[in-house]
Amino acid sequence: MTAREPRTGGSSASTGERGRPRTERLLTVREAGEILSTGERFPRRLIAERRIRFVRVGRHVRIPESAIADYVAAQTVEAIRLPGVR
Repeated sequence: MTAREPRTGGSSASTGERGRPRTERLLTVREAGEILSTGERFPRRLIAERRIRFVRVGRHVRIPESAIADYVAAQTVEAIRLPGVR
């Protein structure tokens, strides 16, 4: 580190080379369906209903990997433990 370089406090997972933000992998609708173990129709419905984040690249639609993870986390139902039941 030289005197001219500002100290950044270490590496960050959200920044890449030279401090530029890393671009997240964008999935096709088919790839999103495969990750969710569904067909293409289900992610398309999520997009149409605005229930999942998506990106328009020209006329194409892409879904960020983190949007799939966020959707799954939001839809996950945790198990409950009933007293006296093993």
